[in-house]
Amino acid sequence: MDTIAGLKSRFREIYSQEAVVYRAPGRVNLIGEHTDYNDGFVFPAAIDLFTYVAIAPRSDKMLRAHSENFGESVEFALDGTRGNVPGGWARYVFGVALILECAGHAMKGADMFIRGEVPIGAGVSSSAALEVAAGYALLANSEQKIEGRILARICQEAENEIVGTRSGIMDQLASACGVGGQALLLDCRSLDFRALPLPSGMRLVICNTMVKRELACSAYNTRRAECEEGVRILDERYSEIHALRDATTEQLEDCRADMPDNVFRRCRHVITEDARVLEAALALEQGRLADLRRAMAESHRSLRDDYEVSCSELDLLVELANREAGVHGARMTGAGFGGCTINLVDTDKVRDFCEHIASGYERQMRIRPDIYVCDAADGARRVD
Repeated sequence: MDTIAGLKSRFREIYSQEAVVYRAPGRVNLIGEHTDYNDGFVFPAAIDLFTYVAIAPRSDKMLRAHSENFGESVEFALDGTRGNVPGGWARYVFGVALILECAGHAMKGADMFIRGEVPIGAGVSSSAALEVAAGYALLANSEQKIEGRILARICQEAENEIVGTRSGIMDQLASACGVGGQALLLDCRSLDFRALPLPSGMRLVICNTMVKRELACSAYNTRRAECEEGVRILDERYSEIHALRDATTEQLEDCRADMPDNVFRRCRHVITEDARVLEAALALEQGRLADLRRAMAESHRSLRDDYEVSCSELDLLVELANREAGVHGARMTGAGFGGCTINLVDTDKVRDFCEHIASGYERQMRIRPDIYVCDAADGARRVD
């Protein structure tokens, strides 16, 4: 509880009143990359790295927020105007407040103090953790509560419409609805999900390349546009196809001559990745860890070769991981172009794994990776 006491103390220093504290976790995706915005399947887990929001109500419609990480305070008048939302980290906070207000959830003014321990720009959803923590806190501050899937949708809309990143629903839903010790097999069309226990003798080890490509956001939006172009071409021949989730590899091959090669390969990744998600979840449920490892390896190859979102640093981390004992799967996770890998590692092998990966990566890349050893965590909640 030292974290909570510290948050409340800092809040009193800044705002001279008492706060209630909420938190939301980051997430890691075991498998199912770039499938969420194609109405497909994903298999994420919330992780025990959190963004915290301390909050107290105001008597007006003003929102004031201070970010400890950025050392900055920002104000925003909640008057329904989209054009005056501040930039930077504040877009995620005030964007969610604005979308909640526009959706009919009358927001009270608030003072907020924010502390994030989810690594920024590493592909483990620091933005979604901030959105969900802020949304959950703002709703509670306004004496309202909504179901986690609805909150996830609102946070996704804020990121799409206010921030300008055309993200899918996976990150926000995992942060809002995560289950401790379990991963979520999520259908991104219906938002139905099933929690599947992770083996008790295994840890989630996340290795950060320390690389973040400057064009990652624009490249992400380009990939999404390429998928939409593929759906348009497929739909001309198969009217039942409304998203890549609906297409088969046979139908894709049938339309190959009508597609640019890059569009064909983007579609091939998504269609085969959807199948791998279901295979991996079943393998985990049945204890077939060798099949899980194979599915994760195939996922990384497809992301590298067909979707072209990996990089030399990610490939090296996966290569190093696959040499280690006690590893039951390794792949890039997140949008790509840098960021992190996810590794499923036996608990008794974690220490050696971390030492070997760090030294091997530093030897070749001349930079030491950050490594986070995590467990699957619960979703957004009040913590004081």
